[in-house]
Amino acid sequence: MPKIVECVPNFSEGRRPEVLEEIVATIRGVAGVHLLDSEMDANHNRAVVTIAGPPEEVAEAAFRAIAKAAERIDLRSHTGEHPRMGATDVVPFIPIAETSMVECVALARALGERVGRELAIPVFLYEAAATRPDRENLAEVRRGEFEGLAKEIGTNPDRRPDFGPDAIHPSAGAIAIGARMPLIAYNVNLGTRDVSVAKKIAKAIRFAGGGLRYVKAMGFELKDRGLTQVSMNLVNYRETPIHRAFAMVEREAARYGVPVVASEIVGLVPEDALIESADFFLQLENFQPNQILENRLRAATEGSALPDDTFLDRLASGAPTPGGGSVAALCGALGAALVSMVSRLTLGSKKYAEVHEPIKEILERSESMRSNLTNLIDRDAEAFDAVLRAYKMPRGSDEAERSRSEAIERGLAGAIAVPLETMERAADVAALAERVAAIGNARAISDAGVAAILAEAAARSAALNVRINAAGIADDAKRRELSARTDRLLETVREKSGRVERTVLEKM
Repeated sequence: MPKIVECVPNFSEGRRPEVLEEIVATIRGVAGVHLLDSEMDANHNRAVVTIAGPPEEVAEAAFRAIAKAAERIDLRSHTGEHPRMGATDVVPFIPIAETSMVECVALARALGERVGRELAIPVFLYEAAATRPDRENLAEVRRGEFEGLAKEIGTNPDRRPDFGPDAIHPSAGAIAIGARMPLIAYNVNLGTRDVSVAKKIAKAIRFAGGGLRYVKAMGFELKDRGLTQVSMNLVNYRETPIHRAFAMVEREAARYGVPVVASEIVGLVPEDALIESADFFLQLENFQPNQILENRLRAATEGSALPDDTFLDRLASGAPTPGGGSVAALCGALGAALVSMVSRLTLGSKKYAEVHEPIKEILERSESMRSNLTNLIDRDAEAFDAVLRAYKMPRGSDEAERSRSEAIERGLAGAIAVPLETMERAADVAALAERVAAIGNARAISDAGVAAILAEAAARSAALNVRINAAGIADDAKRRELSARTDRLLETVREKSGRVERTVLEKM
């Protein structure tokens, strides 16, 4: 499969279709880029466009759209319910196929530099692309919106952009460009005109207000419909699924005697997010994804080859990557998948109804771990490739030697960080395997045991990669620190795996 990234630029225009069409036309003009979706909202005065394709082409399409929006949208006369600081307000890159978050971060930074240089629009990097911890959160980047930022930029060092002039663009404002995992824009409409109710509910459910961990929410008035809305961004739908967000809004609304009228998804949504919600609300038993007609047809027409056949071929080749670090992450992902399987088999049985809630939590966490570890498979190869490139740098002059040494140190740091993260995630998988072995379906108890064994294999394998790369670090203290941390993680995983094996043998 070719490399594919998704990009979801948001424009501060929801009332002039002709303007959005001009913007979209610039995207259609880039060969290889697919326009997947385009939506406008008059109340928010905002448009959300979704495109996908090869990384460089998608970045080019995003740049052209940003340039056209800067021509056609003037923030000085813009009003709407949704917060905004730019004509093109936010541009996230999302890894989809054969791409990694590292690549999307590089795309975001390259686009940001170009926008700042060619369009003279200040650019703030956010989420995974952020250069500062306080800019990871988009809400913090956009604080004060266009009007507030115009007063602070150029005078407050904390509001200095990552690229472009240290001054607001007079009409196009500023732009946030970043990289993130798939996000679900989800809104719930309330049967009341009292916007204070929507704002109170939004505050209660968003993480910043003490609510759900991966939810950002605001309350808006839908004047033309006589309703109000709780508008949400679910930034990690595996950890906080759609149905949980909906249920909490519904419960909070009941406190004020307000009915939920409807809900909506803005833009595109991952298939498994809807399947999970259907599973939850329909209280399905023993439901499996292969019961979905389209999934069964897809499997039949595409053949029965395992999705990682290509990975195995690359692994068996003479190339240095992918290697043991990637295999370690794969072992962890397989262990997480088995925890998910045992969880689903437990949820589908009336015999285990009393453990429904803890098992649901285990399933959500195991799916999150599976996603994280799957991402680490490619990240490990990318990190080691960086080390190889550093060792191939020219030598000779003092400057060349210094540049090479610094590049090697940076490369080794990355090649250590990834397997360390694999070990941490493996410890999480082992902990989940221990929990599901204790309360899960006894008929699948051996699978819980295999999950723990795979988690231990992942940790032990990743530890070898940490140690071999740490050997190249000149700082003795740093090497000892890494060795101690590796030992602690290994001991944790081994203890958990041993307990799971004992539980499994007793129950068998």
